[in-house]
Parts: sequence; C-alpha cells; structure tokens
Amino acid sequence: MSNASQFLSLVNSPLKFRLFLLAKLPSAFFCGVRVRSADEEKCVVTVPFKWLSQNPFRSTYFACLAMAAEMSTGVLAMAHIYKRNPAVSMLVLDVKGNFIKKATGKTRFTCEDGSLIRQSIEEAIGTGDGRIVTARSAGRNESGEVVAEFTITWSFKVKPNSN
Repeated sequence: MSNASQFLSLVNSPLKFRLFLLAKLPSAFFCGVRVRSADEEKCVVTVPFKWLSQNPFRSTYFACLAMAAEMSTGVLAMAHIYKRNPAVSMLVLDVKGNFIKKATGKTRFTCEDGSLIRQSIEEAIGTGDGRIVTARSAGRNESGEVVAEFTITWSFKVKPNSN
C-alpha cells in the first residue's frame, strides 16, 4: 500500500478522521465539516447549514465554506506528502472565493486537482526548489447549483535535513 493510500484510508474512516479533526481542527469538527470521499485525484468535503456554521443572514458563514473548500484541496496535498522521504512542507499562500448563491443547506465542495498537486510535489522533490500550485474547489448545494467557488494556492518545499 502506498503512503498516499495509507493516508486516504485514514481520511475515509469517519471515526478516525473525526478524531483527527477534534484534536487538530476543532473548529472544523464543531462546524460539521466532513470528508465524504477522497482518492488520489478527487476529494469531496461537506459543510452543513446549522447553528454553529450560520451567519446572521440565515446562510452558511463564509469562513465555514472556506474551511470546507480548503480541506478538499488540503486532503489531496496531505495524501501526496504523507510519510514522504524527503519530507515536504505545505503552506497556504492565498485563498480566493466567489460567492454565487446563498448556502442554506448542506454544501458539497469538490476538488479534482489531485494530479496537479501530485505533479507539483514531485517537481519540488526532484528540483529541490519550492513549487506553487493553485487548486480549485467548487461548492454545490443539494440541488447541484454552484453556491461558491474557491481557489487555494499552496506552496510545497522539501524540508531541510529531511533525508
């Protein structure tokens, strides 16, 4: 089993991933952000409209939408750097969001940029230079309408002394 597959098996285990969220990302845990499916190419993350994720305008707070969108890209990145030798660091450099429609129910964010992320990480390892990649995540409501679109720009660098 590859390192990415090992990581993805943890992510796709609802109990294990919820425990991870509770320990490392409690705001995502309490807002109800959940990974619904993840493989090396695509990740689907949901965020509900509920008391802890709402704004005063009876829709999902933008930060909760951004959290779910970022997680859909970040899970793919983490899968491709999990237990890598040399170790690779990742950092969000930029987040941009477009809000198209009110998010009043469960919003499902999908990122399909796993290949692009993996290629960037491989280039960073191969050259020793940092690489930057911008991944896209689209959030759809339960009717399939796009409610928000995000681009998350990631930086990947080989950690010094990680060999």
